[in-house]
Amino acid sequence: MNSPIQKLSETIVKTLTLRGETISTAESITGGLIGGAITGVPGSSEVFLGGVISYSNQMKKDELGITAADIKKVGVVSEAIAVAMALAIQKRTKSTWAISSTGVAGPGAADGVPAGTVWIAIAGPKIAQGIELSIAGKREIVRFGAVESALGAFERILSSTNLAKKK
Repeated sequence: MNSPIQKLSETIVKTLTLRGETISTAESITGGLIGGAITGVPGSSEVFLGGVISYSNQMKKDELGITAADIKKVGVVSEAIAVAMALAIQKRTKSTWAISSTGVAGPGAADGVPAGTVWIAIAGPKIAQGIELSIAGKREIVRFGAVESALGAFERILSSTNLAKKK
């Protein structure tokens, strides 16, 4: 039986393939699970360009150009940082689309941000949108909930756009 994450990933890969579009990821809280879900689909090499697991703030700086000043100003778990991550990986890989994730999986709060707080962002042609989530549960539930939510949000955005490119 297909899981919701697998079904979403299959739909995303199929749609991107048909449209001749690509995707990349910049992940913190999800630690590569979004990219892993997409690359778990046969044929995903046609659309998935790559990703960065920027778990530490130093990696966010080194790999994505997120400054310490920006993190200090708005907090690493914020819409601004999630959007900046998505835009940075989109630019770096030259992908059509990008998904990013940042948050606190728990078990406790971090820097005053409650466990279960997640920001995902989708960047693409004419869009750079952050989405805040509050996911209750243990660490694994928060992380997989973030993956499912990110893929679901992206699938909805993808299906609402008409950017088809002929191969």
